[in-house]
Amino acid sequence: MANKINVKLIMELKAAGLSQNTIVRTRHISKASVSDVLHIAYEKQISYEDIRDKPDNEVYRLFYPDKFAVETMFKEPDYAYVHNELKKVGVTLKLLWQEYKDTCNNEGGIPVGYTKFCEDYSKYTAACSLSNHLEHKPGQTCEVDWSGPGMQIVNRDTGEISKVHLFVACLPYSQYAYVEPTLDEKQDTWLRCHIHMYEFLGGVPVRTTCDNLKTGVVKHPKEGDIILNDAYEALGSHYVTAIMPTGVKKPKQKPSVEGTVGKIATAIIAKLRNRCFFSLVELKEAVSKALDDFNQAPFQKRQYSRAEVFADERNYLRPLPAVPYEVASWEYNHKVYPNCHVCIGKNYYSVSYVYVGQYVDVKITDTIVEVYNNHQRISTHPKFPQYMSNHYDTHKEDMPDAFNQPEMNDVRLKQWASSIGPKTNEVLERIFNGVSIKEQGYNSALSVLKLSRTYSNVRLETACEIALPNIRIPRYKHLKSILASNQDIVYLQKKSGDIAAAEAKNGSGGYVRGPEYYGGDHYDK
Repeated sequence: MANKINVKLIMELKAAGLSQNTIVRTRHISKASVSDVLHIAYEKQISYEDIRDKPDNEVYRLFYPDKFAVETMFKEPDYAYVHNELKKVGVTLKLLWQEYKDTCNNEGGIPVGYTKFCEDYSKYTAACSLSNHLEHKPGQTCEVDWSGPGMQIVNRDTGEISKVHLFVACLPYSQYAYVEPTLDEKQDTWLRCHIHMYEFLGGVPVRTTCDNLKTGVVKHPKEGDIILNDAYEALGSHYVTAIMPTGVKKPKQKPSVEGTVGKIATAIIAKLRNRCFFSLVELKEAVSKALDDFNQAPFQKRQYSRAEVFADERNYLRPLPAVPYEVASWEYNHKVYPNCHVCIGKNYYSVSYVYVGQYVDVKITDTIVEVYNNHQRISTHPKFPQYMSNHYDTHKEDMPDAFNQPEMNDVRLKQWASSIGPKTNEVLERIFNGVSIKEQGYNSALSVLKLSRTYSNVRLETACEIALPNIRIPRYKHLKSILASNQDIVYLQKKSGDIAAAEAKNGSGGYVRGPEYYGGDHYDK
């Protein structure tokens, strides 16, 4: 819809002696509108004196009765409803105007145009002293940065002064601020400040906007994807917030936190400038109290305070994860040793035997060690303290079957001997009975049993049978001598012959045809 012509202003300027061209140029009113108003005034014999004391709407109605009648037929939008709906995610004036238009069509009313809809909403917010929410949505963005001005703490014993840096965060919608003093601006400190900030807010915004600082951004090309460092990207994934760096050398893309940095310079740094702090803990307490006063203070040019507006915005933040993010460091290209372990910080952590000889990446937190291969986590271990070294944390399932055999002991050795035969088992019994400590017999017993791998179980059992009657405690050298000289084979052959002869003598050798069968005996006489 076209803008309503300001008839009374045109008549007033004409009465003051201004020409049509001057009115057009100075008041940015179209020449056609000025000419049309003056033409109607001439036809209806209306002078400025006649309308001086009348309101603008009545003057407009006098000049344009038909237009006035049509314009008053439009259904007035509910701008209070519009103002509240704009706080919600994804809601725009265009969407609300379309919904308003659909409602008018359904009810038989006439909707105003989109341009007038936006202009009237702007007038509504100005008249009601409300902030216009076209720029910021509640819970959508949090801007973070380091403060240029800093503070300091003093060593009580030496008088040495240490610089203190200030991490600053701000929610653009409510201007609610968070400030944390730190001793450095390193990556781990940067990440921990984010964790504390989300806990302070009691929720997580959709976006977290930062500078292109080296502790967070690896690469920010003019074209292509922005590359965050692994730790910062992992923090964003954990809290389900989009890390969005500003353009290179474009701090104005995060104006809220830039403005907050300047404000806390007065509200916190200047306010505490005459106090001497001897510890970071003491300074944090003072900053926290000054920050609370800053957030509770009423706005100068709008209603309420930061804390009061944030009380409404808090409902739009995403919930915190059940477990806070744990700051971690990464180490790359660690080789998996043949014993299926990776050496981290002078200690050893197991991974599956299938990765032996491969290179893996390791994520290290204060309490956990996680091993990754091709971006897939393959093992997790509790971290050994820094003062410990040469310790192993091993998962049994990571080891191959050969590594998972139970430790050698007398029970296992005797079970092995019993599987070979009773004579072999008796040899081991004598070996263990001949020592004062069972561990002293392990090597002797194992060397005897390993003979079965060279000569077979049957031959070892026979050698033991030969040795037992003649040697009090048969050992490896005795049995090896018997087996190497094939005495066990000769013994078995002789034993087989004796058994056959005995069976023949006892008639147990089977059915044998007598001489009668062949015509012998009395048939030969």
